Amino acid sequence: MKIYRLHTKQNLPITKKEAWDFLSDPKNLKTITPDYMSFDILSGADRKMFPGQIIQYIVTPIFGIKTKWVTEITHVVDQEYFVDEQRFGPYNLWHHKHFIKEIEGGVEMEDIIDYKVPFGIVGQLVHPIIVKPKLDEIFAYRRKKLIEIFGDFK
Repeated sequence: MKIYRLHTKQNLPITKKEAWDFLSDPKNLKTITPDYMSFDILSGADRKMFPGQIIQYIVTPIFGIKTKWVTEITHVVDQEYFVDEQRFGPYNLWHHKHFIKEIEGGVEMEDIIDYKVPFGIVGQLVHPIIVKPKLDEIFAYRRKKLIEIFGDFK
């Protein structure tokens, strides 16, 4: 059983509160997701993030295949970090930690995602060809979009 890790960091010239207010609002996920993924929240984004929150959405990650994804927010420490875990969706495991740390001139946002692809050895063979490049593309888009919204860190 192979578990993969995606680890990204991004610095933004905003306050910790501004970063938290944006990132902890589930409705903003659509803003930082590529349009071609047709991200659509079905339920659960009607209040501020809390442990136990279930968020359901439809996303089209590859080949135009619509996929239902159900996420649970499992941990929240105000203005520090939160964790979302896939309960139903395309991965056998999806555990996503979001950290926000104050630094000189702004904040450092860190994402650590541990995930497992389905389909055993076939999934592992496809991972470097389709899954990993797609995740890299999504997080590159997210990086670019956050710079558009908040400015670039100098």
